[in-house]
Amino acid sequence: MTKIPQDEGTCNTLRALLEQPREVKVHLLQHHMELSRLLINELLEEEVQEYAGERYSHNKPHHGRYHRWGTNPGSVRVGDEKLRLQIPRVYDTATACSVPLDIYAQLRQLPAVDDGLLTAVLLGLSTGDYQRVAQELTDSFGLSRASVSDRFIQASAERLQHFQERALSHHTFIGLLVDGKTLANQQMIIALGVTLDGQKIPLDFVQATTENAQSIADLFRRLVGRGVDPSAGLLIVIDGGKGLRKAVRTVFGDWSLVQRCQYHKRENIVSYLSEGDQATFRSRLNRAYGTPAYEEAKAQLLAIREDLTRVNQSAVRSLDEGLEETLTLQKLQMVESFHRTFATTNSIENVNMLIGQYVGKVKRWQSSDQRHRWLATALLEVEQRMRRIDHYGELDQLQQAIQKALELHKPETQTEEIKDAA
Repeated sequence: MTKIPQDEGTCNTLRALLEQPREVKVHLLQHHMELSRLLINELLEEEVQEYAGERYSHNKPHHGRYHRWGTNPGSVRVGDEKLRLQIPRVYDTATACSVPLDIYAQLRQLPAVDDGLLTAVLLGLSTGDYQRVAQELTDSFGLSRASVSDRFIQASAERLQHFQERALSHHTFIGLLVDGKTLANQQMIIALGVTLDGQKIPLDFVQATTENAQSIADLFRRLVGRGVDPSAGLLIVIDGGKGLRKAVRTVFGDWSLVQRCQYHKRENIVSYLSEGDQATFRSRLNRAYGTPAYEEAKAQLLAIREDLTRVNQSAVRSLDEGLEETLTLQKLQMVESFHRTFATTNSIENVNMLIGQYVGKVKRWQSSDQRHRWLATALLEVEQRMRRIDHYGELDQLQQAIQKALELHKPETQTEEIKDAA
Protein backbone atom coordinates (compact mmCIF):
# COMPACT_ATOMS: atom_id res chain seq x y z
CA MET A 1 0.00 0.00 0.00
CA THR A 2 1.24 3.48 -0.83
CA LYS A 3 2.51 5.26 2.23
CA ILE A 4 0.05 7.96 3.21
CA PRO A 5 1.64 11.37 3.87
CA GLN A 6 1.43 12.67 7.38
CA ASP A 7 -0.09 16.09 6.78
CA GLU A 8 -3.46 17.80 6.88
CA GLY A 9 -4.53 15.73 3.87
CA THR A 10 -4.20 12.60 5.99
CA CYS A 11 -7.40 13.39 7.89
CA ASN A 12 -9.29 13.75 4.63
CA THR A 13 -7.91 10.39 3.51
CA LEU A 14 -9.28 8.85 6.71
CA ARG A 15 -12.67 10.42 6.15
CA ALA A 16 -12.63 9.07 2.63
CA LEU A 17 -11.88 5.60 4.00
CA LEU A 18 -14.71 5.69 6.50
CA GLU A 19 -17.24 6.90 3.93
CA GLN A 20 -16.58 4.02 1.56
CA PRO A 21 -18.78 0.89 1.40
CA ARG A 22 -17.93 -1.95 3.73
CA GLU A 23 -16.47 -4.20 1.06
CA VAL A 24 -14.05 -1.42 0.17
CA LYS A 25 -12.89 -0.85 3.72
CA VAL A 26 -11.58 -4.37 4.11
CA HIS A 27 -8.91 -3.80 1.47
CA LEU A 28 -7.54 -0.94 3.54
CA LEU A 29 -8.13 -2.54 6.91
CA GLN A 30 -5.76 -5.34 5.96
CA HIS A 31 -2.99 -2.77 6.18
CA HIS A 32 -3.57 -2.19 9.86
CA MET A 33 -0.47 -0.08 10.40
CA GLU A 34 -1.58 2.50 7.87
CA LEU A 35 -5.07 2.46 9.32
CA SER A 36 -3.61 2.92 12.78
CA ARG A 37 -1.58 5.88 11.51
CA LEU A 38 -4.73 7.49 10.12
CA LEU A 39 -6.72 6.95 13.30
CA ILE A 40 -3.95 8.25 15.54
CA ASN A 41 -3.41 11.34 13.40
CA GLU A 42 -7.14 12.03 13.57
CA LEU A 43 -7.19 11.74 17.34
CA LEU A 44 -4.15 14.01 17.70
CA GLU A 45 -5.72 16.60 15.39
CA GLU A 46 -8.95 16.58 17.38
CA GLU A 47 -7.09 17.44 20.59
CA VAL A 48 -5.03 20.13 18.86
CA GLN A 49 -8.26 21.71 17.63
CA GLU A 50 -9.58 21.80 21.19
CA TYR A 51 -6.59 23.97 22.11
CA ALA A 52 -5.86 26.01 18.97
CA GLY A 53 -8.93 25.67 16.75
CA GLU A 54 -9.10 24.49 13.19
CA ARG A 55 -6.10 24.97 10.95
CA TYR A 56 -6.02 28.41 9.28
CA SER A 57 -9.17 29.52 11.11
CA HIS A 58 -9.26 32.99 12.69
CA ASN A 59 -11.74 31.82 15.32
CA LYS A 60 -9.44 30.60 18.07
CA PRO A 61 -10.70 29.10 21.35
CA HIS A 62 -9.32 30.16 24.74
CA HIS A 63 -8.95 33.77 23.47
CA GLY A 64 -6.10 32.70 21.19
CA ARG A 65 -3.91 31.53 24.05
CA TYR A 66 -2.73 28.39 22.21
CA HIS A 67 -0.98 28.11 18.84
CA ARG A 68 0.13 25.29 16.56
CA TRP A 69 3.91 25.06 16.81
CA GLY A 70 5.17 22.56 14.25
CA THR A 71 5.77 18.90 15.03
CA ASN A 72 8.16 16.60 16.83
CA PRO A 73 9.04 13.05 15.85
CA GLY A 74 7.34 10.45 17.98
CA SER A 75 6.08 6.90 17.95
CA VAL A 76 3.32 4.65 19.21
CA ARG A 77 3.61 0.91 19.62
CA VAL A 78 0.86 -0.97 17.81
CA GLY A 79 1.05 -4.61 18.70
CA ASP A 80 4.68 -5.67 18.32
CA GLU A 81 5.55 -2.84 15.90
CA LYS A 82 6.63 0.74 16.47
CA LEU A 83 4.65 3.21 14.38
CA ARG A 84 6.63 6.39 13.76
CA LEU A 85 4.62 9.63 13.66
CA GLN A 86 4.96 13.39 13.54
CA ILE A 87 3.39 14.63 16.77
CA PRO A 88 1.88 18.13 16.58
CA ARG A 89 3.09 20.70 19.11
CA VAL A 90 0.85 23.23 20.84
CA TYR A 91 2.41 26.39 22.34
CA ASP A 92 0.91 28.06 25.40
CA THR A 93 1.59 31.80 25.23
CA ALA A 94 0.69 32.25 28.90
CA THR A 95 3.35 29.86 30.17
CA ALA A 96 5.71 30.09 27.19
CA CYS A 97 5.82 26.29 27.10
CA SER A 98 4.59 23.49 24.90
CA VAL A 99 1.45 21.70 26.06
CA PRO A 100 1.69 17.90 26.28
CA LEU A 101 -1.13 16.18 24.43
CA ASP A 102 -3.14 13.88 26.65
CA ILE A 103 -4.16 11.62 23.80
CA TYR A 104 -0.52 11.01 22.87
CA ALA A 105 0.23 9.95 26.43
CA GLN A 106 -2.72 7.56 26.31
CA LEU A 107 -1.69 6.16 22.96
CA ARG A 108 1.79 5.52 24.28
CA GLN A 109 0.16 3.16 26.80
CA LEU A 110 -1.86 1.17 24.24
CA PRO A 111 -1.99 -2.53 25.09
CA ALA A 112 -0.63 -5.02 22.60
CA VAL A 113 -3.03 -6.34 19.99
CA ASP A 114 -4.39 -9.36 21.80
CA ASP A 115 -5.61 -12.66 20.45
CA GLY A 116 -9.23 -11.64 21.02
CA LEU A 117 -8.98 -8.65 18.70
CA LEU A 118 -7.09 -10.63 16.07
CA THR A 119 -9.66 -13.41 16.26
CA ALA A 120 -12.50 -10.93 15.85
CA VAL A 121 -10.83 -9.35 12.83
CA LEU A 122 -10.07 -12.69 11.19
CA LEU A 123 -13.58 -13.97 11.88
CA GLY A 124 -15.07 -10.83 10.38
CA LEU A 125 -12.93 -11.20 7.27
CA SER A 126 -13.74 -14.86 6.85
CA THR A 127 -17.50 -14.35 7.18
CA GLY A 128 -17.68 -11.14 5.15
CA ASP A 129 -18.81 -9.15 8.18
CA TYR A 130 -16.78 -6.10 7.23
CA GLN A 131 -18.81 -3.83 9.49
CA ARG A 132 -17.65 -5.91 12.44
CA VAL A 133 -14.02 -5.64 11.28
CA ALA A 134 -14.25 -1.87 10.94
CA GLN A 135 -15.98 -1.55 14.31
CA GLU A 136 -13.39 -3.67 16.13
CA LEU A 137 -10.44 -1.65 14.82
CA THR A 138 -12.14 1.74 15.02
CA ASP A 139 -13.53 1.23 18.53
CA SER A 140 -10.07 0.24 19.76
CA PHE A 141 -9.16 3.91 19.30
CA GLY A 142 -12.47 5.32 20.49
CA LEU A 143 -13.33 6.94 17.14
CA SER A 144 -16.89 7.43 15.88
CA ARG A 145 -17.09 6.31 12.26
CA ALA A 146 -20.36 8.10 11.57
CA SER A 147 -19.16 11.51 12.78
CA VAL A 148 -15.93 11.28 10.80
CA SER A 149 -17.82 10.32 7.65
CA ASP A 150 -20.06 13.41 8.00
CA ARG A 151 -16.98 15.59 8.36
CA PHE A 152 -15.51 14.07 5.21
CA ILE A 153 -18.49 15.11 3.11
CA GLN A 154 -18.16 18.70 4.28
CA ALA A 155 -14.35 18.74 3.96
CA SER A 156 -14.33 17.20 0.48
CA ALA A 157 -16.98 19.65 -0.71
CA GLU A 158 -14.73 22.48 0.47
CA ARG A 159 -11.79 20.91 -1.37
CA LEU A 160 -13.89 20.65 -4.53
CA GLN A 161 -14.69 24.36 -4.33
CA HIS A 162 -11.02 25.20 -3.69
CA PHE A 163 -9.89 23.01 -6.57
CA GLN A 164 -12.32 24.47 -9.08
CA GLU A 165 -11.94 28.12 -8.05
CA ARG A 166 -8.26 28.58 -7.13
CA ALA A 167 -6.48 31.27 -9.13
CA LEU A 168 -4.03 30.14 -11.83
CA SER A 169 -2.78 33.50 -13.06
CA HIS A 170 0.50 33.28 -11.10
CA HIS A 171 1.59 30.38 -13.35
CA THR A 172 2.85 30.63 -16.93
CA PHE A 173 1.52 27.60 -18.77
CA ILE A 174 3.23 26.15 -21.81
CA GLY A 175 1.39 22.84 -22.13
CA LEU A 176 -2.11 21.50 -21.60
CA LEU A 177 -2.90 17.78 -21.67
CA VAL A 178 -6.53 16.70 -21.83
CA ASP A 179 -7.92 13.19 -21.46
CA GLY A 180 -10.72 11.32 -19.74
CA LYS A 181 -11.16 8.95 -16.80
CA THR A 182 -14.22 6.80 -16.33
CA LEU A 183 -15.93 6.84 -12.92
CA ALA A 184 -18.94 4.52 -12.67
CA ASN A 185 -19.59 4.56 -16.42
CA GLN A 186 -19.36 8.35 -16.55
CA GLN A 187 -16.42 10.01 -18.27
CA MET A 188 -14.62 12.80 -16.44
CA ILE A 189 -12.47 14.93 -18.78
CA ILE A 190 -9.37 16.12 -16.89
CA ALA A 191 -7.13 19.05 -17.86
CA LEU A 192 -3.49 18.87 -16.71
CA GLY A 193 -1.33 21.97 -17.07
CA VAL A 194 2.45 22.10 -17.51
CA THR A 195 4.10 25.34 -16.37
CA LEU A 196 7.15 27.03 -17.82
CA ASP A 197 9.18 25.80 -14.83
CA GLY A 198 8.09 22.20 -15.40
CA GLN A 199 5.38 21.71 -12.79
CA LYS A 200 2.41 19.48 -13.60
CA ILE A 201 -0.81 20.86 -12.11
CA PRO A 202 -4.29 19.31 -12.33
CA LEU A 203 -6.43 22.27 -13.36
CA ASP A 204 -10.07 21.24 -13.66
CA PHE A 205 -12.42 18.59 -15.00
CA VAL A 206 -15.85 18.23 -16.53
CA GLN A 207 -18.31 15.33 -16.59
CA ALA A 208 -18.75 14.81 -20.34
CA THR A 209 -17.39 12.85 -23.29
CA THR A 210 -14.64 13.76 -25.72
CA GLU A 211 -17.35 14.26 -28.36
CA ASN A 212 -19.10 16.99 -26.33
CA ALA A 213 -17.50 20.13 -27.72
CA GLN A 214 -19.70 22.56 -25.79
CA SER A 215 -18.96 21.11 -22.34
CA ILE A 216 -15.22 20.92 -22.99
CA ALA A 217 -15.20 24.46 -24.40
CA ASP A 218 -16.87 25.58 -21.16
CA LEU A 219 -14.09 23.84 -19.24
CA PHE A 220 -11.45 25.72 -21.25
CA ARG A 221 -13.29 29.01 -20.75
CA ARG A 222 -13.26 28.45 -17.00
CA LEU A 223 -9.49 27.92 -17.13
CA VAL A 224 -9.03 31.19 -19.04
CA GLY A 225 -11.26 32.95 -16.52
CA ARG A 226 -9.11 31.64 -13.67
CA GLY A 227 -5.89 32.88 -15.23
CA VAL A 228 -4.64 30.38 -17.83
CA ASP A 229 -3.29 32.77 -20.46
CA PRO A 230 -2.48 31.18 -23.84
CA SER A 231 -1.19 34.41 -25.39
CA ALA A 232 2.45 33.22 -25.20
CA GLY A 233 1.46 30.01 -27.01
CA LEU A 234 0.20 26.67 -25.73
CA LEU A 235 0.99 23.13 -26.83
CA ILE A 236 -2.21 21.14 -26.28
CA VAL A 237 -2.04 17.34 -26.25
CA ILE A 238 -5.30 15.51 -26.97
CA ASP A 239 -6.59 12.19 -28.25
CA GLY A 240 -8.74 11.91 -31.35
CA GLY A 241 -12.08 13.12 -29.97
CA LYS A 242 -13.69 15.44 -32.52
CA GLY A 243 -15.52 17.43 -29.88
CA LEU A 244 -12.28 17.91 -27.97
CA ARG A 245 -10.51 19.19 -31.08
CA LYS A 246 -13.38 21.57 -31.84
CA ALA A 247 -13.31 22.94 -28.28
CA VAL A 248 -9.56 23.65 -28.56
CA ARG A 249 -10.12 25.51 -31.82
CA THR A 250 -13.08 27.45 -30.41
CA VAL A 251 -11.40 28.72 -27.23
CA PHE A 252 -7.65 28.74 -27.92
CA GLY A 253 -7.69 29.17 -31.69
CA ASP A 254 -4.54 30.76 -33.10
CA TRP A 255 -2.78 30.78 -29.72
CA SER A 256 -2.32 27.01 -29.63
CA LEU A 257 -0.71 24.09 -31.40
CA VAL A 258 -2.22 20.62 -31.14
CA GLN A 259 -0.17 17.50 -30.63
CA ARG A 260 -2.31 14.44 -31.26
CA CYS A 261 -1.53 11.61 -28.87
CA GLN A 262 0.69 9.20 -30.78
CA TYR A 263 -0.26 6.32 -28.51
CA HIS A 264 -3.99 6.72 -29.18
CA LYS A 265 -3.36 7.12 -32.91
CA ARG A 266 -1.10 4.07 -33.10
CA GLU A 267 -3.54 1.85 -31.24
CA ASN A 268 -6.44 3.08 -33.34
CA ILE A 269 -4.57 2.23 -36.55
CA VAL A 270 -3.52 -1.27 -35.48
CA SER A 271 -7.00 -2.05 -34.12
CA TYR A 272 -8.16 -2.51 -37.72
CA LEU A 273 -5.44 -5.08 -38.43
CA SER A 274 -5.28 -8.81 -37.90
CA GLU A 275 -3.39 -10.05 -34.87
CA GLY A 276 -0.57 -11.24 -37.11
CA ASP A 277 -0.04 -7.75 -38.62
CA GLN A 278 -0.42 -5.70 -35.47
CA ALA A 279 3.05 -6.23 -33.99
CA THR A 280 4.83 -5.33 -37.24
CA PHE A 281 2.93 -2.13 -37.90
CA ARG A 282 2.98 -1.11 -34.22
CA SER A 283 6.78 -1.35 -34.25
CA ARG A 284 7.05 0.66 -37.47
CA LEU A 285 4.73 3.36 -36.15
CA ASN A 286 6.78 3.59 -32.94
CA ARG A 287 9.94 4.14 -34.95
CA ALA A 288 8.31 6.81 -37.10
CA TYR A 289 6.86 8.73 -34.15
CA GLY A 290 10.17 8.55 -32.30
CA THR A 291 12.17 9.95 -35.24
CA PRO A 292 13.26 13.54 -34.38
CA ALA A 293 13.33 15.02 -37.92
CA TYR A 294 9.93 15.94 -39.34
CA GLU A 295 10.65 15.07 -42.98
CA GLU A 296 12.12 11.69 -42.08
CA ALA A 297 9.29 10.85 -39.68
CA LYS A 298 6.66 11.79 -42.25
CA ALA A 299 8.42 9.75 -44.95
CA GLN A 300 8.26 6.71 -42.69
CA LEU A 301 4.54 7.27 -42.07
CA LEU A 302 3.87 7.58 -45.80
CA ALA A 303 5.76 4.33 -46.41
CA ILE A 304 3.60 2.67 -43.76
CA ARG A 305 0.53 4.14 -45.45
CA GLU A 306 1.52 2.64 -48.78
CA ASP A 307 1.89 -0.80 -47.25
CA LEU A 308 -1.41 -0.44 -45.39
CA THR A 309 -3.28 0.23 -48.63
CA ARG A 310 -2.70 -3.42 -49.53
CA VAL A 311 -3.76 -4.61 -46.09
CA ASN A 312 -6.65 -2.53 -44.71
CA GLN A 313 -8.22 0.67 -46.05
CA SER A 314 -9.80 1.48 -42.68
CA ALA A 315 -6.33 1.56 -41.12
CA VAL A 316 -5.24 3.92 -43.91
CA ARG A 317 -8.08 6.32 -43.14
CA SER A 318 -7.13 6.26 -39.47
CA LEU A 319 -3.50 7.08 -40.31
CA ASP A 320 -4.53 9.93 -42.64
CA GLU A 321 -6.84 11.52 -40.07
CA GLY A 322 -4.81 14.03 -38.08
CA LEU A 323 -1.48 12.81 -39.48
CA GLU A 324 0.17 16.24 -39.42
CA GLU A 325 -0.90 16.88 -35.83
CA THR A 326 0.75 13.66 -34.70
CA LEU A 327 4.06 15.20 -35.83
CA THR A 328 3.79 18.60 -34.13
CA LEU A 329 6.78 17.93 -31.86
CA GLN A 330 8.84 17.01 -34.92
CA LYS A 331 7.91 20.31 -36.57
CA LEU A 332 9.01 22.14 -33.41
CA GLN A 333 12.28 20.14 -33.40
CA MET A 334 11.67 19.17 -29.78
CA VAL A 335 11.23 15.39 -29.96
CA GLU A 336 14.48 14.48 -28.21
CA SER A 337 13.71 16.61 -25.14
CA PHE A 338 9.94 16.33 -24.79
CA HIS A 339 8.75 13.16 -26.52
CA ARG A 340 8.03 11.53 -23.18
CA THR A 341 5.94 14.45 -21.90
CA PHE A 342 4.13 15.89 -24.91
CA ALA A 343 3.97 13.17 -27.60
CA THR A 344 1.16 11.34 -25.79
CA THR A 345 -1.39 11.88 -23.04
CA ASN A 346 0.53 9.40 -20.86
CA SER A 347 1.07 12.07 -18.18
CA ILE A 348 -2.68 12.14 -17.62
CA GLU A 349 -2.79 8.35 -17.75
CA ASN A 350 -0.32 8.39 -14.86
CA VAL A 351 -2.57 10.84 -13.02
CA ASN A 352 -5.51 8.51 -13.65
CA MET A 353 -3.53 5.62 -12.19
CA LEU A 354 -2.83 7.60 -9.04
CA ILE A 355 -6.48 8.67 -8.82
CA GLY A 356 -7.37 5.01 -8.92
CA GLN A 357 -5.52 4.48 -5.65
CA TYR A 358 -8.00 6.85 -3.98
CA VAL A 359 -11.26 6.06 -5.77
CA GLY A 360 -10.68 2.84 -7.68
CA LYS A 361 -12.31 0.55 -5.14
CA VAL A 362 -15.44 2.62 -4.60
CA LYS A 363 -18.31 0.38 -5.68
CA ARG A 364 -21.34 2.58 -5.09
CA TRP A 365 -21.32 5.90 -6.89
CA GLN A 366 -24.55 7.53 -5.77
CA SER A 367 -24.50 10.93 -7.45
CA SER A 368 -22.65 13.34 -9.71
CA ASP A 369 -21.86 15.41 -6.62
CA GLN A 370 -20.09 12.42 -5.08
CA ARG A 371 -18.02 11.87 -8.23
CA HIS A 372 -16.99 15.53 -8.32
CA ARG A 373 -16.10 15.66 -4.61
CA TRP A 374 -14.05 12.48 -4.71
CA LEU A 375 -12.25 13.36 -7.95
CA ALA A 376 -11.33 16.85 -6.73
CA THR A 377 -10.07 15.47 -3.42
CA ALA A 378 -8.04 12.79 -5.21
CA LEU A 379 -6.53 15.28 -7.69
CA LEU A 380 -5.41 17.57 -4.87
CA GLU A 381 -3.74 14.60 -3.18
CA VAL A 382 -2.15 13.46 -6.46
CA GLU A 383 -0.81 16.96 -7.11
CA GLN A 384 1.41 16.69 -4.04
CA ARG A 385 3.06 13.57 -5.50
CA MET A 386 3.80 14.89 -8.97
CA ARG A 387 7.35 15.69 -10.10
CA ARG A 388 8.59 18.16 -12.66
CA ILE A 389 8.75 16.96 -16.24
CA ASP A 390 11.98 15.73 -17.78
CA HIS A 391 14.23 18.43 -19.33
CA TYR A 392 12.17 21.24 -17.76
CA GLY A 393 15.23 23.49 -18.10
CA GLU A 394 14.65 23.50 -21.87
CA LEU A 395 11.01 24.61 -21.74
CA ASP A 396 11.95 28.17 -22.67
CA GLN A 397 13.28 26.76 -25.97
CA LEU A 398 9.99 24.94 -26.52
CA GLN A 399 8.09 28.16 -25.84
CA GLN A 400 10.19 30.03 -28.40
CA ALA A 401 9.57 27.29 -30.97
CA ILE A 402 5.81 27.44 -30.33
CA GLN A 403 5.77 31.22 -30.66
CA LYS A 404 7.73 31.04 -33.89
CA ALA A 405 5.36 28.45 -35.35
CA LEU A 406 2.34 30.53 -34.35
CA GLU A 407 4.00 33.83 -35.30
CA LEU A 408 3.26 35.21 -31.84
CA HIS A 409 5.70 38.10 -31.78
CA LYS A 410 3.76 40.27 -29.31
CA PRO A 411 1.60 37.96 -27.21
CA GLU A 412 0.94 40.66 -24.62
CA THR A 413 -1.27 42.52 -27.12
CA GLN A 414 -3.65 39.58 -27.46
CA THR A 415 -4.86 39.21 -23.89
CA GLU A 416 -8.14 41.05 -24.47
CA GLU A 417 -8.79 39.01 -27.61
CA ILE A 418 -8.43 35.83 -25.57
CA LYS A 419 -10.87 37.08 -22.95
CA ASP A 420 -13.36 38.01 -25.65
CA ALA A 421 -13.08 34.54 -27.20
CA ALA A 422 -13.61 32.92 -23.81
